[in-house]
Amino acid sequence: MAATKTPPTFDPWDQAFLANPYPAYADLRAQGRVHYYEPTNQWLVPHHADVSALLRDRRLGRTYQHRFTHEDFGRTAPPAEHEPFHVLNDHGMLDLEPPDHTRIRRLVSKAFTPRTVERLRPYVDGLASELVGELVAAGGGDLLTVVAEPLPVAVIAEMLGIPESERAQLRPWSADICGMYELSPSEETAEKAVRASVEFTEFLRELIAVRRKEPGDDLVSGLIAAYDEGDRLSEQEMISTCVLLLNAGHEATVNATVNGWWALFRNPDQLAALRADRGLVGTAVEELMRYDTPLQLFERWVLDEIEVDGTVIPRGSEVALLFGSANHDPAVFAEPESLDLSRPENPHISFSAGIHYCIGAPLARIELAASMGALLDQAPSLRLAAEPERKPNFVIRGLEGLLVEV
Repeated sequence: MAATKTPPTFDPWDQAFLANPYPAYADLRAQGRVHYYEPTNQWLVPHHADVSALLRDRRLGRTYQHRFTHEDFGRTAPPAEHEPFHVLNDHGMLDLEPPDHTRIRRLVSKAFTPRTVERLRPYVDGLASELVGELVAAGGGDLLTVVAEPLPVAVIAEMLGIPESERAQLRPWSADICGMYELSPSEETAEKAVRASVEFTEFLRELIAVRRKEPGDDLVSGLIAAYDEGDRLSEQEMISTCVLLLNAGHEATVNATVNGWWALFRNPDQLAALRADRGLVGTAVEELMRYDTPLQLFERWVLDEIEVDGTVIPRGSEVALLFGSANHDPAVFAEPESLDLSRPENPHISFSAGIHYCIGAPLARIELAASMGALLDQAPSLRLAAEPERKPNFVIRGLEGLLVEV
């Protein structure tokens, strides 16, 4: 069986699609389980069952370079001028496969045990309350810049041991690097990512040098100690791990916060229910992550030939697993286009699955619940002040800002 033709409604560069991709996903699901998309040379997988299974399928990988050269895999090596970005990106555990992925994740996971994360709750709650207090004192403002961004950036910087006085550049660096995760990034995007990679790498190299001489109670010091104990974590792996933790540790949380509140403002009955029953906060966080997924797509390389619904996808292909579509699959979610903050069963895959399941998911949940709780407590009449603009991105879905009034 051949792959079905991609419906014309799927156009990741179209403004109408970016504003609301979910109807196009419904078309994809209705027309088949796998679609070859020529503009990006990818195979699109829109159904929840297939996305979930392929995330766990070891015939696919985040990289192929542990088994093949670019030439072996039928791919062209990235341009030499992009090397600083790829060196930084390719040594982080998100883009590694076992055994390197296993080794690094084992070391980092010590900082994300349930007990360790739970110890951060008072800090997260206190910071969320402080940030929301600033928003309320000003009578409103941009929820993105006042609350959504500063909270997770500060938390992950605190974990890494980055001094407060040196955190201002973290978010811009991250934004420039994450631009490379969009489909077919421009050369201008690549130049920004390379520059940010060089600057961020140098910053962390200096921080690691300081922590070698003066270890502290932070993750960077812990990674250095693990290296010194013989766990073979190179300095580049430490740098790449720190960048990954910062990028992944706040990007999804920032966008989930503003996407979530924008969804609440558009569903006043659900917002009213949440204000009336704070016990809904836990399920609300999960539903908002599902309803407008902050990471819409996750890519995998086909290391060994696979078959989806009779369609053979050869080795060397790239598969695009559509998280946003999977999270709206009616085979799994009743009335998926409806926001239901009390949804009892919610097996969304916003945090991925398999060996690359988001290591920071428990911390992200604490951060999202903390900011939501603080806003409900201190700004019970919070309302939208202006229609937001959607960022011109597909893979990482967010808003340019979210102006609110108290």
